[in-house]
Amino acid sequence: MKVAPRLLTNLCYLAMMCLSIGLNLLPVFLTSLGVTYGGEAGLSQEEMGRLTASPFGGLVLGILAAGPLVDRWGAKRFVQIGNVLMAVSLLWAAFAPSYLSLAVALFGMGLGAGVLDMVLSPVVAALNPERRTVAMNWLHSFYCVGAVVTIALGTVALQAGLGWRGACLVMLVLPVGLIACFAPMKFPALVPEGEVVLSIRSLAREWWFWGAMLAISLGGAAELGIAQWLPAYAERSLGYAPWVGGMSLLLFSVTMTLGRMAVGWFGKNWDMYRMMAWACASSVVLFIAGSFLPIPWMALAACIAVGFTGSCLWPTMLGVTANRYPRGGASMYGLLSATGNVGGVFMPWAVGIVADRSNMHWGLVISVVAPLLMAPLVLVMRRHASR
Repeated sequence: MKVAPRLLTNLCYLAMMCLSIGLNLLPVFLTSLGVTYGGEAGLSQEEMGRLTASPFGGLVLGILAAGPLVDRWGAKRFVQIGNVLMAVSLLWAAFAPSYLSLAVALFGMGLGAGVLDMVLSPVVAALNPERRTVAMNWLHSFYCVGAVVTIALGTVALQAGLGWRGACLVMLVLPVGLIACFAPMKFPALVPEGEVVLSIRSLAREWWFWGAMLAISLGGAAELGIAQWLPAYAERSLGYAPWVGGMSLLLFSVTMTLGRMAVGWFGKNWDMYRMMAWACASSVVLFIAGSFLPIPWMALAACIAVGFTGSCLWPTMLGVTANRYPRGGASMYGLLSATGNVGGVFMPWAVGIVADRSNMHWGLVISVVAPLLMAPLVLVMRRHASR
């Protein structure tokens, strides 16, 4: 069987939606899970922060563990492993009897998502070698599409009384279906034919690559800190009903989808570094507005708009790095994704810690540090982008 680029690319888009389930279902139910697993007192904000960090811990481990092995054993095996892990963890989470059991299930979801996150980007880049940067934005826009679908179904499940357990069982359909769809597919080589994968040691000698890892970590922090806490912030600090909190995260994901698709459609001739710098500057303004505007609907609108301005940071950094190092292979994508998700581990936790010591307004605004540092970094990298 020959490689079918368009069909395989589309299946990778669906797998990116599957990855999104593991990282976006929890925030919709975070407040209700605090009551379910915290007893009469409920879970503290720090304990809920640990729950939000659990899948990202699994994500980083999955990326780091699978990256070098994909270059050796091929991408298809790990796409299937990622889907299997997602399916098993969703089933486990549906019947988790305790806080610890739920945290382990969430870690497993993150592990499956990490394997998928690491392997899907190099596969799509190999299938689209002439337009890697826009292809990365298209691929990661389907992470946002998956987030929209996950949040919408989760919100409906919450309103219909199905709860967390019912929502997990509904989501189980996608990874199971993908396991069957990927089974007969042939995958491409991840580096140009006849060339050798660039070693991690070689990449580690490149200061530019270290800059890329730092930049993508800051991009991940800017995106994921607010994404994990937005529904709780809308409910607890802005005074909205739980369904509004879920809807705010849904709209946040819609704006992220639109931002990444805009780069996919129109970004072929753009200066990607300047675009990222403008996106960072806009995000700084919106973080401050969302945290401290006294009118709740304006604050919530600013938080949602961060989804649009910050959407391009992660996939565009992947794309420009792939253009600079086309022989990087899966290990390079693994390192980038792992460091990017380090921001997803620590920023939601940091928000919870600051919120416990002060309030959610100050907790949320701590996320502004990420785009504030990333803007000058990408401009420095731009000056040295060409070899």
